[in-house]
Amino acid sequence: MIEHELLFLGLLMEGPKHGYEIKRLLEEELFPFVGLKVKSIYYPLKKMEQLGLVDKDVGREGKWPEKYVYSITPKGRKIFDHLITESFFSIERPYFNIDLSLYFLEYVDKKIAKRRLKARVIFLSRIKRDLGNLQKNVKVQKKHLLIILAHDIDLVEAEIRSLNKLIDSLN
Repeated sequence: MIEHELLFLGLLMEGPKHGYEIKRLLEEELFPFVGLKVKSIYYPLKKMEQLGLVDKDVGREGKWPEKYVYSITPKGRKIFDHLITESFFSIERPYFNIDLSLYFLEYVDKKIAKRRLKARVIFLSRIKRDLGNLQKNVKVQKKHLLIILAHDIDLVEAEIRSLNKLIDSLN
């Protein structure tokens, strides 16, 4: 729930939002960059409302049905500050799917291993290209997305370098 609280409270730091707007931001803007999927937005919002982290107001525009508009409370801002600080300092050793394959690499024919590793490098190069294209298409006012993309590109480049060294060592 901590990631969800940080996610929802962070979105509400920009200002009050109705449920549909929060859902749209999660699906269209955040998911492609942080990979965090949320099945339901209303359950976590209800829990945060019960904890006093968000307020829910009912609004109506013209003949449209009622909308719930959520806003962050002072307690929610305090919790957001705590969660964002915790997130900055939360460092865990990364584990990659390929690590298990590398553990058993000695049992794989070197030619086959090199071919598979080269295929992975090609796939990672495509991901890097796609991230670069995304970077070119992000609106300048969304600098936080550019920061995420630059970080992701750095990580992909590091894996490509590491795999190329491994491929060279398999001669």
